[in-house]
Amino acid sequence: MEMEVLRSPDPEQAPPEAPAPTRKKSDLRRKLLIGAVAVWAVAITAVVLLRDDGDPESPARTLPSATPSASDGPLTVPQLYQALRPSVVLIKATGSGAGADTGTGVIANADGTVLTAFHVVEGAKNITVAYADGTESPAEVVTSSAAQDIATLRPATLPETLVPAVLGGGAAIGDDVVAIGNPLGLTATTTSGVVSGLERTLSRDRGGDIAGLIQFDAAVNPGSSGGPLLNDRGQVIGIVVALANPTDDGTFIGIGFAVPIGAALGAGEGDGRNPPL
Repeated sequence: MEMEVLRSPDPEQAPPEAPAPTRKKSDLRRKLLIGAVAVWAVAITAVVLLRDDGDPESPARTLPSATPSASDGPLTVPQLYQALRPSVVLIKATGSGAGADTGTGVIANADGTVLTAFHVVEGAKNITVAYADGTESPAEVVTSSAAQDIATLRPATLPETLVPAVLGGGAAIGDDVVAIGNPLGLTATTTSGVVSGLERTLSRDRGGDIAGLIQFDAAVNPGSSGGPLLNDRGQVIGIVVALANPTDDGTFIGIGFAVPIGAALGAGEGDGRNPPL
């Protein structure tokens, strides 16, 4: 709170000569009044500050509640990595028709549910989830949406310490973002960039177009699919599903796509898949 400063009279200013008795009484009353005002101003300020510190409902301390927040303020890339690394898993998919040999997933719930890209596990006979502590577990597909390229997995066993990620948060063009994944088999890789565009549409050979995607420029490559796209507060704002490349190389040239977390959580059953990473 900004408080007006009450200044005392200039001590170097000479007092008026031979003040009348009535003027002395008037000056005394004015000084007493100014002093009382100053005391009340300090007291009121203290009460307001104490109320703001002690009352969680105070408007001055109420945080936006539209989305959950992993941090009250922006985090650095190293801080984001340290906070989210335990929540990111390596997915190994094998068997006839497996969409990808390896991919990425993120622990999305306290029951151990893993959120990933559907094409990572599509058609796989065997799925293994490897946790940050080195332990592994077989897993099965619980729900899937080929239309949104999203799937959820249920691991058979959980690590000793389970750390679900915080899901939520919106995205705006220019926002800082971080991706964590396992590109080209290089586990626990972290890259950073910005949101380059919103509401992008990706054309697919099967399953129709997928719309409403987040475009970003944090580097992702094959194996990054299913990993989390994070904002600077550690919230998972999207699930990485694809990259754009006008050549046949299948490598990153600065354009990646993620399904917004709201769409990922609400994805239902469907057919088709995204271009795989």
